Amino acid sequence: MTPPKPSLTVFCGSRHGQDPAHIDDAAALGRWIGEQSWHLVYGGGNVGLMGEIARAALQAGAEVTGIIPESLMKREVGLDGLSRLEVVSDMAVRKQALIELADAFVVLPGGLGTLDEFFEVATLLQLDYHRKPILLLNRDGFWDPLIALVQRQVHAGFVSQKELDAWHVLANLEALQARCLALLGPKTS
Repeated sequence: MTPPKPSLTVFCGSRHGQDPAHIDDAAALGRWIGEQSWHLVYGGGNVGLMGEIARAALQAGAEVTGIIPESLMKREVGLDGLSRLEVVSDMAVRKQALIELADAFVVLPGGLGTLDEFFEVATLLQLDYHRKPILLLNRDGFWDPLIALVQRQVHAGFVSQKELDAWHVLANLEALQARCLALLGPKTS
């Protein structure tokens, strides 16, 4: 029996942002997921970094599942051609589905929605509702202010160091890919 394909749930911006490197990283990660014959799970949108990673993953032959709330279908327009596009009632149901389908979570640059999704999975990990890895792509220190905030919370006694240490913070895409392979295994046929 063939082992199941690893599923990466990726949280990222519904905008492109100002740094073209983030666009390049999203597309390269999507292609890499396809080359690994893995499964991409994401927010279902056709815009921003979300659209970039999904299109690249599809073009590279990945199975891609999008989960999008009804209210965002008109704003983000669900991406055509996905392996599966699930339209759900609201953001809470969306996050639950994104979490359930994941073997690991990858956090690329993004805005408030990305932070919301990240903190949801980080809190659930802290509370032992899951044991799935959380990987942050920290190109050019994008997540440094967030990490500094949580380090301050550790020093103030609100967060334990082991919770911060549970996150895999990676400086570049190559390091993120290597960590994914170490955590989830090599390419399956």
